[in-house]
Amino acid sequence: MLFKVTKGEAKKIVPEQYKLEKEIQSFVEENLLELLNLEVVKSEFVIEQYRMDTLAFDKENKSFIIIEYKRGSSYSVIDQGYSYLSTLLNNKADIILEYNERMNKSLKRDEVDWSQSRIIFISQTFTQFQRDSLNFKNLPIELYEIKKYDGDIVSFTPIKGKVNAESINTISIQNEEIKKVSNEIKVYTVEEHYKNSTEEIVELYKMFVERIENMIPDITVEALKKYIALKNNKKNLVDFTLQKNALKIWINTKKGSLNDFKNIMKDVSNVGCYGNGDYELSIKNDEDLEYILSMIKEANNTII
Repeated sequence: MLFKVTKGEAKKIVPEQYKLEKEIQSFVEENLLELLNLEVVKSEFVIEQYRMDTLAFDKENKSFIIIEYKRGSSYSVIDQGYSYLSTLLNNKADIILEYNERMNKSLKRDEVDWSQSRIIFISQTFTQFQRDSLNFKNLPIELYEIKKYDGDIVSFTPIKGKVNAESINTISIQNEEIKKVSNEIKVYTVEEHYKNSTEEIVELYKMFVERIENMIPDITVEALKKYIALKNNKKNLVDFTLQKNALKIWINTKKGSLNDFKNIMKDVSNVGCYGNGDYELSIKNDEDLEYILSMIKEANNTII
């Protein structure tokens, strides 16, 4: 709940209702980069028998994202989500053609990571049944609740499923559409990044995450194919890769913007790398923990 405090007296702020689904869509599309760090490709994208509210592109993962806006509560996010994702995967050439024409780019089919495709539902409220639908691992579906308040205030909140949930693959054998999509789309977890590393490096990574979360309360952790990203407001702050005997770190800020007086960071501004930003280093222990954390805190004010 939100409250407005006037002279020490708290008054509950009640959300205002969006009267039309289109209002939500217009707001999100106009602010998609800030809200979800995505690019709008096409509004009301029609393909086969479906009209997808927003077709978007995720530059970080090089993948296409479908966004649907809802006011009602009678739909199944699982059924609609997998139907739309199946249609997306069955029409890759048309999707890329739409992107290239709209964005004036020359994206090639093999440059897209189709395994990172997903669908996002945005609504003013979700039923408990819809929320419980997220209680599966490997689910390429995200829910966000959006609410507007007096004074041009808007909240945009992700809905999370249970941490210790079973895999969606356990029911995919009973549903051909889910099985087909699950065979092509991969949802990564933090734990999968632990497999090829040592206990010492995993603990070192966890130490960094705990300290960063304490330092920057709004940070979120997202497991991607090549690295684990710690994000602030959907923008990468620092990325980690757990190697066999080292923890590789990328700080997402431009060359020359950090006060690295120990000169431990490597300049990767002109070379390819998995993570984001111009600074990279590999460590095997927590010897420079405080020093690295100070640079991450500094970078938080200058995220690329």
